[in-house]
Amino acid sequence: MRIRRVITTREGGVSRPPFDSFNLGDHVGDDPGDVAANRRRLATELGLTEDRVAWMEQVHGRTVTIAGGEGWAPGTVAEATDALVSADPGLAVAVLVADCVPLLLGDPEAGVVAAVHAGRVGARIGVVPAALEAMRTVGAELYRVEALLGPAICGDCYEVPKAMADDVEAHLPGSACRSRSGSSAVDLRAGLWRQLADAGVGKIGIDPRCTAEDRTLFSYRRQNRTGRIAAVTWVE
Repeated sequence: MRIRRVITTREGGVSRPPFDSFNLGDHVGDDPGDVAANRRRLATELGLTEDRVAWMEQVHGRTVTIAGGEGWAPGTVAEATDALVSADPGLAVAVLVADCVPLLLGDPEAGVVAAVHAGRVGARIGVVPAALEAMRTVGAELYRVEALLGPAICGDCYEVPKAMADDVEAHLPGSACRSRSGSSAVDLRAGLWRQLADAGVGKIGIDPRCTAEDRTLFSYRRQNRTGRIAAVTWVE
């Protein structure tokens, strides 16, 4: 089996400023028709039909939903979910971000993939271990899992109060750092890399792009009212 992974940018869609132009988030105040058109284009470019791309209502929690399982309706948006797992070939799972970490996971031998929304709150409370455990329930083995930590705000830019950085570090070791200016900061990808390695995940890659610095990506920290990129994965 082959696992496919795609990460979008903000270019190539129909949304108007400040969501210009390939905004895929339907919860940010963009015109619903424009978002729908962008999602249709995404599915077409991936070689999938619209109902074969699964989305979730992300709430900064640790709930995991199995997409494509019993009772799953095509085109469903998973309610109050921050990780989607699929063992259904040709069913893509997608995560939306504009500074949070989009984590794509896959076991190519078992044909199991996951898309995880790992923001500061979700990472702190364990959304990634929950997603890994859900993958195991449908046949994945952690030593075979390949992980991609996608574009997110970097530790140089993600300044937070010291108490917050210390709290995240207590739950996600390796995440506390100093920003470019020397203040307290959080590097979520560093903490998540350690968490994945400690869990026994076989291969871990990092997309080094910082959403706050790279203007081809959406960033809530940089722009506040803005769109969302998507990280998508599926099994062919």
